[in-house]
Amino acid sequence: MAMAAPLEIIIEPGRAEREYWNDLWRYRELFYFLAWRDILVRYKQTVVGVAWTVIRPLLTMAVLTVVFGTIARMPSGNAPYPIMVFCGMLPWQFLSTALSECGNSLIVNASLISKVYFPRMTVPASSVVTSLVDFACASLVLLLLLFWYGYVPSGRIVLLPLFMLLMFATALGAGLWIAALTVKYRDVRVVVPFVVQFGLYISPVGFTSAVVPDRWRLLYSLNPAVGVIDGFRWAVLRDATLYWPGLVVSTVVMCLMTWSGMRYFRRTERTFADVI
Repeated sequence: MAMAAPLEIIIEPGRAEREYWNDLWRYRELFYFLAWRDILVRYKQTVVGVAWTVIRPLLTMAVLTVVFGTIARMPSGNAPYPIMVFCGMLPWQFLSTALSECGNSLIVNASLISKVYFPRMTVPASSVVTSLVDFACASLVLLLLLFWYGYVPSGRIVLLPLFMLLMFATALGAGLWIAALTVKYRDVRVVVPFVVQFGLYISPVGFTSAVVPDRWRLLYSLNPAVGVIDGFRWAVLRDATLYWPGLVVSTVVMCLMTWSGMRYFRRTERTFADVI
């Protein structure tokens, strides 16, 4: 009886590099699991629960409406000031939540990362997707505000998914940078909440970017959140105008940030298991 040939295992160098993007698809079930787990854990053992996704933007909207609308008397066009503010709060809340979650995502999953192989990009990407749940819940509040004030949105609202895509890409690009830097420099976890809080006041959330002097508009648009927020308002509010050169600048910055974030994350993720 002929003996069977011994089983050979061939380790081919560089396969992981070539198959990385295919592995992201192969490990999609892990992506779903991480996102679903984060959704279940985020508001576990809280009294109010998922209602926090509505309470936080409502309270922030109320404060910004009083500060910028009543005290500072910032213009809002022909739209009610609370609606104008909430149109800015929606994308900003998504961005701030996604960045905060991405900063802790790799550290929280340290035991998983140090034991098994999977594309590490799955972890921060799932955190960004999880933030869409908060975004969806808060969007219902916007619908209620539109109904309460009897405000009919612009027909441009059909273009809102395009700005949602821009919002998602912005969060992913910045989130990959933050996640990778947090593994190497734990101080980033302390800096991110400060940056998010500071960004609330330098982004056009409580006011429209139209109040920025024309000579500074392009420079102001280097903040990618400006293009996202302005785009949201333009798509929802009938009389809103969009500063197209600023949108182009914000989109270019977003593309560069996403591309560089992916490259930096891919270059450093091979050391995560050792450093984390």
